[in-house]
Amino acid sequence: MGVQMRIVKGGEDEKSLVFLVVGCSIRPHAYMYGKKLDDKDAEKASSSHHSKVCRTPPPNHEFSYRWFRGPTVEPCAYEGCPRRTSFSPHDWSKHALGGSGCSLQCVSTQSSLYRATFCNASCFVKAWKTQYTVSGGPNGRNATPTRRRLGSYADDDDTRSVGSVNSARSGMSNYNPPGTPREITIGGTNNTPRANNAAYNDYGGSEEWVEISRDQIYIPNENDIGRKLKVEAAAYSIESGELLMHRVVKTDLVLSRTPVPDKRNLVTSKPAAGGGARFRIVTYNILAEIYATLQQYPHADLWSLSWDFREIIDVGPDIVCLQEVQADHYESHLYNAMHEAGFEGVFKQKTRQAMGMTGKVDGCALFWRRTKFHLIESYSIEFNELAQRQVTQVMGLNPRGEEGSSILNKLSKDNVAQLVVLELAQSLTRPSREPNQVCIANTHLYSNKDYPDVKLWQTLHLLQELETFIMSRGTNLPLMICGDFNSTPDTAVYDLLSRQAVHPGHPDVNLGDDNGPNVLPDIMNITHSHMLRSVYSTVLGEEPKYTNYTLQFKGVLDYMWYSTQNLRPLSAAPIPDEGVLTRYGEALPSTQFSSDHIMQISDMQIVRPQ
Repeated sequence: MGVQMRIVKGGEDEKSLVFLVVGCSIRPHAYMYGKKLDDKDAEKASSSHHSKVCRTPPPNHEFSYRWFRGPTVEPCAYEGCPRRTSFSPHDWSKHALGGSGCSLQCVSTQSSLYRATFCNASCFVKAWKTQYTVSGGPNGRNATPTRRRLGSYADDDDTRSVGSVNSARSGMSNYNPPGTPREITIGGTNNTPRANNAAYNDYGGSEEWVEISRDQIYIPNENDIGRKLKVEAAAYSIESGELLMHRVVKTDLVLSRTPVPDKRNLVTSKPAAGGGARFRIVTYNILAEIYATLQQYPHADLWSLSWDFREIIDVGPDIVCLQEVQADHYESHLYNAMHEAGFEGVFKQKTRQAMGMTGKVDGCALFWRRTKFHLIESYSIEFNELAQRQVTQVMGLNPRGEEGSSILNKLSKDNVAQLVVLELAQSLTRPSREPNQVCIANTHLYSNKDYPDVKLWQTLHLLQELETFIMSRGTNLPLMICGDFNSTPDTAVYDLLSRQAVHPGHPDVNLGDDNGPNVLPDIMNITHSHMLRSVYSTVLGEEPKYTNYTLQFKGVLDYMWYSTQNLRPLSAAPIPDEGVLTRYGEALPSTQFSSDHIMQISDMQIVRPQ
């Protein structure tokens, strides 16, 4: 039997755990499995009374769980360490710990620091300057108990953490016989049962552990801060009720919630004379779990990467455009959480299949406040489908032929876009001649920097689809296009959106044969009829320095575009400066910012066309 832990914060799965955070639900995954034995393994199994290897497949079984809270511990023996009194994620990050995140214990029996544990090397070095020699070794130490550090962060019995497939008890020697009632705690000496409400110590030491839950999932609360948790998983036979196996797994310290980020002030512009309704819109690439890896973000603490939807709710938006929303997270948590906060929404996942498990694929999500808007229409755009149409209907090529398949392979990158038409809720009860609808598009374009022509092709076809959609309604519909365009302001994508055309000499349309087949039309046909401007450029006078801030790249990739003839930006929230972004880490994500992108916020106003 093995026990694994999956950590979920606000519905977001963690790939690796160091610490737990208040509000981060813990979901243990217990399993039993059989293994076919060869002769050598069978001989080992038969010679051991406590072997975990089973000769036959495990019988039908079910699991029960029990959660326990440990005592408070002294996280670091160095008296000047801030982590002795603070359990803020900021103070326990790799950045704060000096990069290692590894505790140290003094093993010198002649030092006054013997068995003292320190949260990192820096604290150990500082404490070592105050240590002195103790004569008599460990036995002599008993005469000077005041110098002994107790309750250290990494006591011997606390070395196993979440993710371990074993426990301190690897055999069955201390377990009760099969058929033990489930209300009795397993693990007492000489199989002595304990009452289920008794505090107990599973390692024979002086620490006391108090039972706090019997549910499979546990959500740490304020009472758990500064303590460790432990889960007992027991497998019972469905037929006989016999105890088949039992494991214990301990977590690391429970930390408090991340402090609320500094409020971002809005820079305002002059409102339109005689303008109409106003609304607040945000766009944010929230960083899907499937991309949050140590390889991609070696500086980050993966336990801190879980996104909290309250980060968006706190800015009071009416419309929310999100990218890199993982499908399973949308279904299991995000939609319900946003709905409870007063929003309705739609989701469109990328065209490709899930990465490994069902739901492990990201996409775009678009939400609107129910008291502000009603949904009139909703559509989705798959660029793979547009590529198929381009090859077969426009170019007249066989998609299985050499040229057709080559173009399809280059253009089929699984990206998608969303399109909704929203109507002001008050217009249903109080009819008005003022414009009362707005069209919102949300997209996430291809990310590979070596294929700017593919991004330009996607942008061109998105604009063409929007043209067809708006013109077919015969109205001058206000339009906003938001998302992660994976394109900086010096690219052809930006030129096409802001200037309605691309200069023939632009490098992105002169790539050469090494870039594969040409997928773009004649340069004179790379155009559109939308009159668009960037919200941030309009309000702040220029694009920000960055909306994506990582070790490898720092620049602008995210935008909010609006139709100038019927929308007016009233405000924009400036991107925090580098001092704020790097306060708790070298780059994003960090314990303060759970994504490598930065949310954009703006107040917009619908205006009557001139």
